[in-house]
Amino acid sequence: MNNVDVVFGADPGWLILLKSVVIFAFLVLVTLFTIWFERRVVSRMQMRIGPNRVGPFGLVQGLADGVKLALKQDIIPALADRPVFILAPIISATTCFIAFAVIPLGPEVSIFGTWTHLQLTDFPVAVLFVLAIASIGIYGIVLAGWSSGSTYPLLGALRSSAQMISYEIAMGLSLVAVFLYAGSMSTSQIVNAQQNVWYIVLLLPSFVIYTTSMVGETNRAPFDLPEAEGELVGGFHTEYSSLKFALFFLAEYINMVTVSALATTLFLGGWRAPAPISTLWAGANSGWWPLLWFIAKLFAFIFVFVWLRATLPRLRYDQFMKFGWKILIPVSLVWIVIVATSRALRQSANVNSSSLLVGVGIVLAILVVLSFALDSMLAKRLPQDSETEFELDVEFDAFAGGYPVPPMPGQKRPQPAAAQQTITSGESDG
Repeated sequence: MNNVDVVFGADPGWLILLKSVVIFAFLVLVTLFTIWFERRVVSRMQMRIGPNRVGPFGLVQGLADGVKLALKQDIIPALADRPVFILAPIISATTCFIAFAVIPLGPEVSIFGTWTHLQLTDFPVAVLFVLAIASIGIYGIVLAGWSSGSTYPLLGALRSSAQMISYEIAMGLSLVAVFLYAGSMSTSQIVNAQQNVWYIVLLLPSFVIYTTSMVGETNRAPFDLPEAEGELVGGFHTEYSSLKFALFFLAEYINMVTVSALATTLFLGGWRAPAPISTLWAGANSGWWPLLWFIAKLFAFIFVFVWLRATLPRLRYDQFMKFGWKILIPVSLVWIVIVATSRALRQSANVNSSSLLVGVGIVLAILVVLSFALDSMLAKRLPQDSETEFELDVEFDAFAGGYPVPPMPGQKRPQPAAAQQTITSGESDG
């Protein structure tokens, strides 16, 4: 562990500053490209053209949108808490940059004659640092909704806080198996531990749980409930405009890049080349080439983000919470026990834990599929039972609590007097 601190504390000040500037520029450029990439991919999936006017192939469209947002009028609602309202987008935008500081982009290289790692810094609990910074970033969304002084942003903030609690737990539990196998929480050490085999092979359930949780963590479809344009207008950022809205827009895309980079580091070998290339080419994992492999894996995850947004509808809130608490978290706990047991058996009885984990992972996946099938069978019976239950209740009043709410299954809204009179007259005529 101390070796990690010594290696990453020996860079001169000018090199640390250069790395920081390069990481900032890299994230901004990747964000601009991701905006264009998402629009082009979604338009192709929906048989449209997409951005093609501003710059070659429309590549400068994201920059044009940023300039347009900067020139728009900045409006702050009269009922908003001004200091918190201004601070919220700053929190969301700055934390996502900080989290990228511990992501390894490549091995040791020479920069202007000085040998250094393609990583800003690292320490023994670097992965926990990323999770902590990601949690702070979600506070920006919560504070934005609370400080707006409006109903819909407040609902988006409440959804975001529940989402943070639910899916942060599942995400953290999915990483425990990686820590047990790598024997470290340092990002560089985890990459070095995947020299022979990537953890996506050994720890496939952890990979599935993490990738599902990271979609919920970044508020992307089908888990974009804090925004939910269909029912909450714009959710937590309804009252935001101009540069403040642009900061939220920037934070969402940089968070996509950060969680994708963390998934690449923990499960896809980080900057290491895929197996056919690394075995056939001895220099694939040296020099500046690993940076290319890392970026390719990064955009593979970003493509999955775009793919999900273009194909899946938004989940209902009860489905979202049920999936997190009743499926992801229990499966994570069971998987941690299995991984810990296999590691103990390997150390004490020399059992081949790799094949054991793969077999147990397959069995666990089958059980999850069976639970989905059982749940769907039970759900088909619920409307019949609930229908008889609600028929015995008093007449449904949508405004009983002061706010209009939809009827539950089996309940019927009272018809207006004019409609009832029309029905009655029709029956009497018959």
